[in-house]
Amino acid sequence: MHIRFGVFKGRKLLSPPKAAQTRPITGLASKSLFSMLRGRLAEATVADLYCGTGTLGLEALSNGAARCIFAERDRAVLTRLRHNIATLGVEDRCTVWPGDVRRGLAGRLAAVEGALDVVFVDPPYAHSRRWDWPVLARELFAPLAGALADDGLVVLRTDTHGELPEDLAGLTCCRRREFGNMLLSFWARPQQPEASETP
Repeated sequence: MHIRFGVFKGRKLLSPPKAAQTRPITGLASKSLFSMLRGRLAEATVADLYCGTGTLGLEALSNGAARCIFAERDRAVLTRLRHNIATLGVEDRCTVWPGDVRRGLAGRLAAVEGALDVVFVDPPYAHSRRWDWPVLARELFAPLAGALADDGLVVLRTDTHGELPEDLAGLTCCRRREFGNMLLSFWARPQQPEASETP
């Protein structure tokens, strides 16, 4: 694994352990995603939830984000995440939340200075297939919606099986892209006129 774009382009990152349930994003999907996010990341505050070894959040920092919050529960994966952060020398721009992403999320977000501009929600596929969407909307997306900037964006990565809800705590899907069995969906407040055109 390596950083694909930006100031850290080409820098190597540790992959998750083979036994981990994390699934790194493919090169084509990553290229498309960060092309779509171009212009949003300069000086942005980003959160990378279910982050694995930090691929998306570190890519965002490489592309101009000011800081990133990483959340991951697997201890072995967390060790590699911290190694990757140190390898890039961005410890002062990163906060790591260990443990269950949803537990105490509202309180953690309340302590964050400023609003979130971009949030990556990237759970293991096995988890997302079992998600109870009403519960998820209440425990995950409602706190995120409350912490999101007015023009902020949540990027959700799941597989293509199953239906997504029309609304997640007041956020609506403004764009979606499929890459094989991978689905990237983009969620924003519906009153933002640009949300239906450019995520």
